Amino acid sequence: MTLKPSQILRQLQDKRDDFATFDQTTIQALEQYRRALAIASQEADTALLEQLADFVANDRGAEPLEPLGNYPSWRITSGLSWSSREESHAWVRDRLTGVATFAVDGSQIYPSKDFSIPVALVQIGWFENLHQSGGQYEKDIDLEIMTPADLKANTSGDPVDRRVNMRRFEMETDRLVQYMEDRAGCGNCLAFLDGSLVVTFAEAFDEKTQQFYVDCVVRLLQASEKCRVPLVGYVDTSYARDLTLMLQRLTPGLPDAPAIHDASLLRTMQWGDRTPLFRCRRPGILRQYPGAIASRIGFTYLKAHDGFPVRLELPTWIYQEGLLETVLDWVRGEIIIGSGYPYVIETADQTAVLQTTDRQTFYRLLQDWAEEENLHLRLSRKMVSKARRR
Repeated sequence: MTLKPSQILRQLQDKRDDFATFDQTTIQALEQYRRALAIASQEADTALLEQLADFVANDRGAEPLEPLGNYPSWRITSGLSWSSREESHAWVRDRLTGVATFAVDGSQIYPSKDFSIPVALVQIGWFENLHQSGGQYEKDIDLEIMTPADLKANTSGDPVDRRVNMRRFEMETDRLVQYMEDRAGCGNCLAFLDGSLVVTFAEAFDEKTQQFYVDCVVRLLQASEKCRVPLVGYVDTSYARDLTLMLQRLTPGLPDAPAIHDASLLRTMQWGDRTPLFRCRRPGILRQYPGAIASRIGFTYLKAHDGFPVRLELPTWIYQEGLLETVLDWVRGEIIIGSGYPYVIETADQTAVLQTTDRQTFYRLLQDWAEEENLHLRLSRKMVSKARRR
């Protein structure tokens, strides 16, 4: 049966006070943090670093990497505005022509209880746009079937879905590493990771799984630095709290407010504006990164659309070699082409995604192959029933 709107509305009305209390508390704390940001943004980066020196490196949240200058509320204006879409695309052509941009994404089919044998499929898709007048690009996929041995499905309690997710992440990052190695020394290419270079999400898992994700990202960062290919981790909706934690460290008495994230503090930005570059000093998972690598992840927030600013993470060598503004203009160009989201990431996602028909094809091929090989693959009555109905 479908949802009953009347029940939902009645429940919401009954619990209105809970929502109102949360909202009011958050608004009050948010104003305190914004006042703290306004004060901190009047300080030089050297002064802030001196104040943060009282805290261990991995408990500061963030620290200024780029000179702060005179940027009220840490807003660096881009000065970019156009009277028409045609003008904005002319700007993009000026910045991106001859620059290769690359992204990879993945999709998966998890093991199903409808099959007697645990089996999964992981597919990654990638897209490279050369931004040439002839419209040259590369778009392709790769896939891997995960067997019971790959899934380590020895007992019903084994986290087989997690192993599928891990393999997908590994395939995505391996493909990015391969791209950067193939493009080593390229002065006009940019690789995107659709996600964060600080894998805080892995903290929910056991130590071995955490280290797996850390190792994948460390290989990415090392490849970018060694091959001198810029890498950007793009987080469209970020709940990171690095700046908020830094403001707590700088402002005695500022309340802890887990509901407030960095992006919500940066309300005065116009399209194309950004914050100064900060070094990520987040507590937690960064302690598992090798010491040198842990201190080489920078981040900035960029206004890309009508919502909160997006978070961009990148290896600090890009800033140290004077490439930051160039790389950020490349990112802005991709966002313009994609109407608010990088076109290259969007296209990689469309390339990789597995549709319902793909899943049905996979199951049919699996069943037919198992019969030819005399493997005892049994289908549940539920799946047989669905197949008949559809």
